[in-house]
Amino acid sequence: MNNLVIKGPPLSPESKVLVMVHGRGAAAQDILSIANYLNVEGFTLVAPQAAGHTWYPYSFLAPPAQNEPSLSSSLQVITDTINHVKEAGVTDENIYFLGFSQGACLVSEYTTRNATRYGGIIIYTGGLIGDRIYTENYKGSFNGTSVFIGTSNPDFHVPVERVEETVKIMESMNAKITLRIYDGMPHTISQDEITLTNQLIFGE
Repeated sequence: MNNLVIKGPPLSPESKVLVMVHGRGAAAQDILSIANYLNVEGFTLVAPQAAGHTWYPYSFLAPPAQNEPSLSSSLQVITDTINHVKEAGVTDENIYFLGFSQGACLVSEYTTRNATRYGGIIIYTGGLIGDRIYTENYKGSFNGTSVFIGTSNPDFHVPVERVEETVKIMESMNAKITLRIYDGMPHTISQDEITLTNQLIFGE
């Protein structure tokens, strides 16, 4: 896949894979740098690159039609990425997801539309996409998948209310969620979030 950056060991049926989805205005290499702080030694890191460095043009809270065709195209990029990983024999429970901001919204949306037992899901400041929650889009069961969600309050891009709605939907689909809301935190990833990610998702 031309829009995919892969680092670490070659994909194989024994691989553990972390799919990393960058935010608006960023690049695959930017989000890959976060792995330097995570307990992912031996993982294959896979980061898709958005066309024009953005996954969709408007806020994730806009009506979905306003973000089309980019939104559907971007969800298809994630689907193609997962298909590429699975073609190497990797199973769902060895696939992990991480996203920040716009990338976190895309990770939320993709995994909840395709819920199953994943290795783990990390959502740094993001939530389900749309002017409202479109529950008809979400199916399956996370079967106890561990999910870490961290966000700031207030956050200019991502209201805490949408994060909390996202938690409710994912929990109703049997995700095991740890939510942390950081008062006054900038739109970034904090050291506490990294520490909790390592403890809760990567078993450090």
